[in-house]
Formats: sequence, C-alpha cells, structure tokens
Amino acid sequence: MRKSNLNTLLGNALRGLGLLTLVLGTAHANDNWYPSKYGAEDTIGALNELSPTKTKQAAELVKLGKTYALGVETGPDSPAYAPRTYSVTVLQLDDGMGTPMGSNKATGNDDLLTFWMGIGSQIDGLGHMGENHRYYNGHLAKDFVTPVGLSKLSIDKLPPVATRGVLLDMAKLMGKDILPEGTAFNSKEIKAAAKAANIKIEAGDVVLFHTGWLNVAETDKSRFMAGEPGLGLEGAQYLASLGVAAVGSDSWALEVLPGEDPAQLFPVHPELLAKNGIYILENMDTRALAADGATEFLFVLGVPRFVGAVQAVINPVAIR
Repeated sequence: MRKSNLNTLLGNALRGLGLLTLVLGTAHANDNWYPSKYGAEDTIGALNELSPTKTKQAAELVKLGKTYALGVETGPDSPAYAPRTYSVTVLQLDDGMGTPMGSNKATGNDDLLTFWMGIGSQIDGLGHMGENHRYYNGHLAKDFVTPVGLSKLSIDKLPPVATRGVLLDMAKLMGKDILPEGTAFNSKEIKAAAKAANIKIEAGDVVLFHTGWLNVAETDKSRFMAGEPGLGLEGAQYLASLGVAAVGSDSWALEVLPGEDPAQLFPVHPELLAKNGIYILENMDTRALAADGATEFLFVLGVPRFVGAVQAVINPVAIR
C-alpha cells in the first residue's frame, strides 16, 4: 500500500474515532443527571435533605399556633387533567332497609372510591414523569413500572415530611391579584420574591408559589385547565441548585403553560422529578397564607401510603 493511501485511511479512521467520541461524549453529557447525588441506590430523592435538625428548626417557626389546610376539596366537580375523574359510592353495612345490627342496634356506612390519584391537591412521586422512559436515578420504566403498581419510587415508601415551608407571593411581586396564564417565573423572579419576603431559600425547604390561579378554578374551569402561570425551566434548575425538597403552587401543573418552548411538553416535571428527585405539589391552596402575609412556616405532610402508587391526593398543613 502506498504511503499516501495509508495516511488517508489513518486520517479517516481518526476522524471517525473522533466523531464516535463526540457522539458518546454527548450522550454521556445528556445522561449526567444519574446516578443521583444521593447514591445509585437511592429512591427518595430530595427528601434526603430532611433531618431531625431541620424539623426542630422548622418547629421553632411556630409562634401563633395557627394552622392552614393547603389541600382543596376533591370531588366529581374538581378540575382535572383529562381523562382523570372522581366517583364515590356510599354503601350501607346493614341491609339498607333500616335493620340495625346486634342487640346494640348498630348501623353504619362505608364508601367505595373510584378515582385518579392525580386529581385535586396532590403530590407527584418520582415515578410520575421522566425523560425518554428513564426516571429518577436512571431507572428505566421497563424495570419498575407494572400494571399493578411501581416496584420502585412509589408513594408508600416516602417518609413523613415535617420541614420549613416558604411562600413566594408571585402575584404580589408582579402587582396582580391573579397572574395571567403563560406568565413564567425563573431565578430572577424567585430571587426578587424571596428578597421581598426577607427570606433565604435553604436545602430541605418546601417552596410554595402563590399566583392567584386557584381562584380561576372557581369561576372558569375550562380556562383554569387551559393554561397557567408557573415555574420556568431555568427557575426549576435554580431551585434544584439550592437543594429544596419539594416545590408546589396554587395551579394544577406547577409549571408555566403555555410553555416557554413550544416544542417541549411539561419540561419542568422531569427536570425536578427525574433529574433532581424534587417532589411536585399541585393545587395547593395558598390563599390564606398569602392573605396573612406568611413567608415561612412549619410544613407537615404525612404522605398516604398507597402501595405502588405514582401519586397521591394530599392535604398538607402549614403551621405558624
């Protein structure tokens, strides 16, 4: 083989190797969100930021003894992302004809609920949304998602949550009672709201946004579900850099809709859930907290232990 031909072949081979390295390097760069910083075997994500010390510090925020229910009523008329629905059937334990049971004449009722977990006030678990079928800590859907429940990342495995909650009043910051749909807030706005509230967001915090959007659900359900003000992608990345445990809002999907990039659908969800292990709280009723000018409080949530569940209907409590 002539030397010039050999040089050409070597050159082509090196260029091909360089291209392969570039492709592999790009693929690795796109996947650098797993394994998790909490370890390759971790399944609870940012709840690792909780600790007895954090809980004790949060408890010290209780000065008034005033409690706030953050959950909304969940029922057949609740706005919900299609095709989610809610149905309850009340069953009488006796014969239904008024015949009491036993010498003490006991009577009673039971109920059968048929509903989607993702309706009303809810927590999104780490198995809810991912990227290209890959979820928190790199778990592939085929390895843990089954028709009868999740074998990993399910709601029933979460510990009780008692930590510092902070409220960022985005509506007040922007001078509106209700922020319009499509209004995004990112790190600039989050920092401004925190400064206005005279608070510093810390690791292990639960961050709640007040936008006024929940009021729309009571007057125009179609508009409520058609869009919303919310968290932008860069804002989600900023909160993740602070080590927060969960992020919630008074809207049905937390993130801004219509989105910042028309080509992307719900990009904030996998950013928080899959890539950072941060839980999402939706339809949080922040109105009373905002009306009282609350900025920080003890946040308490006993997550329902539905075995294998992806999400759960919740009613967390803020205590001041």
